[in-house]
Amino acid sequence: MLRHAIAPSARYTKASHDVVRHPRLNSDAKVLLVYVQGLPEDAMDKPLSELARKLGIKGRAYQKAKQLLVEHGYVHEWRSQGVGGRWITEQLVANNPLTSEQARHLRGAVPAAPPLPSAQFPAVGEPTARPAGGYEPVEDHSDKTTPHPPSEAEPTADPDPEPTAGSADALQLARAERVLLSLRHSRRELHLGVREASALAVEAVKWLERGLSESDLRQALLAERPRDGVRSAVGFLRYRLIQKLPEPQAPLPPYEPSPVRELLECEGPGEKHVFRPLADETECASCRRSTAHATFYGAPEPEPDRVPWRERIARINGTSAALPARQ
Repeated sequence: MLRHAIAPSARYTKASHDVVRHPRLNSDAKVLLVYVQGLPEDAMDKPLSELARKLGIKGRAYQKAKQLLVEHGYVHEWRSQGVGGRWITEQLVANNPLTSEQARHLRGAVPAAPPLPSAQFPAVGEPTARPAGGYEPVEDHSDKTTPHPPSEAEPTADPDPEPTAGSADALQLARAERVLLSLRHSRRELHLGVREASALAVEAVKWLERGLSESDLRQALLAERPRDGVRSAVGFLRYRLIQKLPEPQAPLPPYEPSPVRELLECEGPGEKHVFRPLADETECASCRRSTAHATFYGAPEPEPDRVPWRERIARINGTSAALPARQ
């Protein structure tokens, strides 16, 4: 393959290779993200859907592109109710994937602006380092030839250590974490990052240990939606997991099968035979039935007629029971 490329000296937008070569972002999501990065400052008051319409991305194509950007941390949204009961949606578009905590940290660091239907924060003008959640984006120079190899980044302390599961095993934690991560498919405001779900799984696994299924846990977390919405998915879910923890189920008594009684010889009339009693009876069921019939009617119960099945069918149909002649 041949390539001819002339780097523009003006009117260009720097796009990260992580975005251009992202394996899970479709072309609409990449184009929309790069387009927002190159917008001027006076275009930040327009919602993402309006900007997408200018690119011809509408309907399901826009919903799919936005969903991919949200899932991979490039777009974050917050809904709040302003004066007069009007709902306001704030949008954050980043050229680097951010977790929910990093996005909230960046949102709080931005100076307050007049209430608008949405707000974007594109990266335009001269490149500057913007801290987001305690880390600074690093420009990738892997495609450039330099006289000296790049120095290794200094190791940083892990701000959020992995939670300890105590006596819970890894399988239960994985089930609880899977339930927490699946909540975003039902309610977008309950979107959790992987580390957030791992921290909350310690509380969620207590529900599974008390006999509840994954479906019961998911239903309990999604029920009774707050009127004012959910401002913090982590805080809301942690409060509900702790406050609505059900009581431990009482252990079921151990199953004890009834003992099998020994065979006894029937004391009724007729030939000697044995039976297996259910209680303290001394006669089998047939002999007891015959004794009861004789006591009530003064005569033993007559034996049923042993009528062949052909004769019974002939009586019902009113035909002869003779066998058909062979040909």
